[in-house]
Amino acid sequence: MRRLLLLLAGAASLSAFVLHAAPQPPPSRDANTLYTQYCAGCHGADMQGNRASSLLDKKWMNASDDVGLRRVIRNGVRRSGMPAFSKTFSDSEISALVVLIREAAHRNADPAVEETYELPDDVQHSERHPYRVEKVITDLDVPWGLAFLPDGRLLVTERNGKLTESKRNKNGQWTKRTIKGTPPVLARDEGGLLAITPDPDYATNRWLYLTLSDPRPDETANTKLVRGRISKGKWVDQQTIYEAPAETYTNLAINFGSAVVFHNGYMFFSFGERGEVGQAQDLSRPNGKVHRLFPDGRIPPDNPFVKKSGALSSIWSYGHRNPQGLAIHPVTGELWETEHGPRGGDELNYIRRGRNYGWPAITYGMNYDGTPVSSRTKQTGMEQPVLHWTPSIAVSPIRFYTGDAFPHWKNQLFLGALAQQELHRLEVKGGRVIHQELILKGQGRVRDIITGPDGYLYVALEIPGPDTPDHVIRLVPADVS
Repeated sequence: MRRLLLLLAGAASLSAFVLHAAPQPPPSRDANTLYTQYCAGCHGADMQGNRASSLLDKKWMNASDDVGLRRVIRNGVRRSGMPAFSKTFSDSEISALVVLIREAAHRNADPAVEETYELPDDVQHSERHPYRVEKVITDLDVPWGLAFLPDGRLLVTERNGKLTESKRNKNGQWTKRTIKGTPPVLARDEGGLLAITPDPDYATNRWLYLTLSDPRPDETANTKLVRGRISKGKWVDQQTIYEAPAETYTNLAINFGSAVVFHNGYMFFSFGERGEVGQAQDLSRPNGKVHRLFPDGRIPPDNPFVKKSGALSSIWSYGHRNPQGLAIHPVTGELWETEHGPRGGDELNYIRRGRNYGWPAITYGMNYDGTPVSSRTKQTGMEQPVLHWTPSIAVSPIRFYTGDAFPHWKNQLFLGALAQQELHRLEVKGGRVIHQELILKGQGRVRDIITGPDGYLYVALEIPGPDTPDHVIRLVPADVS
């Protein structure tokens, strides 16, 4: 018996040694280094072409899309003398190279926006409506969220923690004041005072919902959802609706999300993955999720993970990176979401109950340092985005237009972009985008979009650069004087 135990112990030790000594896969290399070392000799250091053709004009002979590019890099093109790199690059490194090529081709086709930021004073023409652009209020500091109250007041959250209230006086001019007593925020990087959303029954209960980067004394923070009221210029009656566990707070000031929408008595609110890569797949953590609550913070008993051991019962969907946009289709009730990818891979998603949207197991982007996130863009059991963008446009807010001033825009989805400074119009049907149009470009980073009580489309713009005042503009039909 003693000999048997010694043999078993020896076998266990040998097994542990073998496992410990097993070679580990080499770390992924960054795409720029790989391109310089293996690709530049043929395609040129600037991708403009050398022995082989340019990669920037998108006139690729052997591929027409990302799938084709991956195939060509992996398998090579024998007749053109291009070697196969399947044994040189990992699948994730090949994906990163595709992102690098896409970014360079985009920069070549779409030069940098000229940073004048002068609003056009003439009539602008879209496919459906001519319109003019008017400045509403200015001297804001990163206007993050917009909300109209029934009496016509416009509320603007600013990243620095201010809640600004504006209204039109008898002369048609917009005046503004700062609401006092709002909750403290971590106003750093992507943190601050974020979304603002009135309760659907605001006319009777006067509740306003805020999301914010909630600071702790140890300089950590996390996304938090509160509600309160405005009375005589002050924020009062504050209640905490959702607060993450203390152990999830981090000193990373990125990827907070977030947005709030209401539908059929429920509230949906998005929570970023906070730079903690992998937690979006962890159902015991709030990070990287869309949550569903009753307006007072209670958990609906029919949420998808209520009975799943170890899962947060507030979760509606998961696998999100940094979801800054949520919108409910005014006719169908569909829930739509936008989220920032890493370097490439921004997404527009149609959100459904209990679904997994993949981050970081699948993605169309790569890390900011050029190394891969994942070798996969698809996986069984994970949802595909309705649209994705590489290079990143930095998708931010989405809103359905619900006014009457632009009848041919009614119930269509408007999407904003930060990096590309764009406002898009999307026609959606059956969970798909069937048409899209660029409405504005180069007027500033689009932070939020909302339909005003006058039926005009209001847009919050962050103007890049030091000491540049940010503002809210509106799109007005061209025939309105």
